[in-house]
Amino acid sequence: MTFIDENERFEAWLRQQCPVVEDDLKRKHKKMSRDSFSFLRATFFRWSSQIEGLCPDLKGAPVVLAVGDAHIENFGTWRDSEARLVWGVNDFDDAANIPYVFDLVRLATSVQLMPKLGAGATDVSDAILKGYRNGLANPRPTLLDENETWMRAKVACSDDDRANFWTEIDGLPAAEPPPEIATALTASLPSDATHERFASRAKGGGSLGRPRFVAIADWRGGRIVREAKALVTSGWNFAHGDISAPIQFLTIANGMFRSPDPFLKIESGFILRRVTADSRKAELDDGAGSPDTRLIEAMGFDLASVHAATSNTQAIVADLNARPSDWLAKAAEAAAGAVENDYAEWVNRKSK
Repeated sequence: MTFIDENERFEAWLRQQCPVVEDDLKRKHKKMSRDSFSFLRATFFRWSSQIEGLCPDLKGAPVVLAVGDAHIENFGTWRDSEARLVWGVNDFDDAANIPYVFDLVRLATSVQLMPKLGAGATDVSDAILKGYRNGLANPRPTLLDENETWMRAKVACSDDDRANFWTEIDGLPAAEPPPEIATALTASLPSDATHERFASRAKGGGSLGRPRFVAIADWRGGRIVREAKALVTSGWNFAHGDISAPIQFLTIANGMFRSPDPFLKIESGFILRRVTADSRKAELDDGAGSPDTRLIEAMGFDLASVHAATSNTQAIVADLNARPSDWLAKAAEAAAGAVENDYAEWVNRKSK
C-alpha cells in the first residue's frame, strides 16, 4: 500500500475514534512536509506496518511493553511526587507489546534523520546499545538533581523557555471542552484555585488532529495549567488489525523503574497532566541543544529501564549477544531509506 493510501485509511479510522480537529490535521500535514524527521514523528502508524518487512530478522526478538513511537524528541522532563526533576520518555501514546528491538531501531533512525546532528550511524548505534545494556543491568529513573546533573544544561529549561511557555499559554484560543473533560480538568486543579479559562492547544507531531484542551487558573500568586489530550489505541495495534487491544499508557508510564508524574492520569478517554515550563518535551530545535553521544546513550538507558519493568531482561541480553555488532546501524539505515521514500511521495503528491 502506498503511503498516501495508508495515511488516508489511518485518518479515516482516527475520525471514528475521536472528534478530529481538522485544522490541526492540516497543521500536521504541513509539519510532515518540513523534513523527513518531522515526517517520521508524525507517521508511527506507517512505521508499524512496514518495519517487520524491512527488518524480518528482528521480528522474532523478545516482546516487551514498548514505547512504540521512540524517537530522539520523545524525551523530556517532569517533576515526580518528591518534586525531583526527572528526565526520560514522556509520551506513551503508542505503547504496545512489540519486539524490544524496534524501539531501538526507531530511536537510531530518528537520529539518522534529524537534520544537522553530525553523529555517524555507527557511533549513534553504539551509544544506544551501550546505554541500553547498562539500563538492563541497572534499571532506574534518570534524576537530574542527583545522578545525571551533567544533563541539566542539555535539557533543563532556560529563562527564555519559561518566557516562551507563558507567551504560548497567553496566545491559546478560547475553547469549550466536552462537559466531562471540563469537569476533569477543573477537578485536577487545587480546590482553592480560581479558574480563569479553557483553551485549545495544538502540539506534537503524531497526535496533531486529536482534541487537546487546557485549563488555566490562578493559584496563590501565579497561574497554573492543566492539559487534556485525547487518547486512542496505539498505531502499532492499528497497523496490525488489533484495535481492540487494551490501551497500556498508564501501565508503562508508571512502570516500576520510573519515577512517574503524579499528575498523569486518564479520564474519559483523555490524558490529563500538569503543564509547566519545566515539565515538557525537550525538542532539540527549541534551544535544548544538539545531542552528543552521551545524551543518546542516556536515551538507550531509559528505554531499557522502561522495557525492564515488563520483560525478562536475561532473554533480551541473550538476544542482543546473539546479534552481530552492526545490526542496529544496518536496521536503522534500511528504515531511514523507507521513511525517505515515503516522505518523497508525500511532498510530491500535489505534482502528480
